[in-house]
Amino acid sequence: MSILAQQRLQEIADVKEELAQRDWFFGTSGNLSIKVSEEPTTFFVSASGKDKRKRTSEDFLLVDSNGKAAEETHLKPSAETLLHVKVYSHTNAGCSLHVHTIDNNVISELYGDEGKVTFKGQEIIKALGIWEEDAEVTVPIIPNYADIPTLAEVFAEYVTADQGAVLIRNHGITVWGENAFEAKKALEAYEFLFSYHVKILSLKKYNQSTLT
Repeated sequence: MSILAQQRLQEIADVKEELAQRDWFFGTSGNLSIKVSEEPTTFFVSASGKDKRKRTSEDFLLVDSNGKAAEETHLKPSAETLLHVKVYSHTNAGCSLHVHTIDNNVISELYGDEGKVTFKGQEIIKALGIWEEDAEVTVPIIPNYADIPTLAEVFAEYVTADQGAVLIRNHGITVWGENAFEAKKALEAYEFLFSYHVKILSLKKYNQSTLT
């Protein structure tokens, strides 16, 4: 393994460990990837069915631009590797993260019929590189197609910039960025927005119920 590949593997393993400490990998859910090379495109992606709360030598495998194993291995890439393939084939992003949390699932269900959710005026939006006063950010929400190629094609319609995010209804969020640090920062920002919004809605409903 090249020095660069070792560095990338260490980076994504560190991200996985940090997200695991946040308890964002329920029931082995979620998948992570990081680009290693561009010509040809290769990237590390999390292996299918692994407990992401643990750190082992078999957490990731190297795959090619089609999401197929790039070297001999008994490991299987995550079932949703095609989403990462779309990120790297449509943008210059270097890292892609997909997690299923309670808050992002709740938000996706609340706003799924609208096909998007918009947040405005939150300071944390600056973490996404948006610095305007009263800035807003919109996250598209797509159906949770069981057929992964279909899901990947619909997902790809929203993969148009080097940083972004897409919510899959009652499934999870995929976030991508220039590198592991930027992708993780964006993921944290979106999850903050989701959690804040869920709590605000709950408090408003509680207050309304106590006044009636």
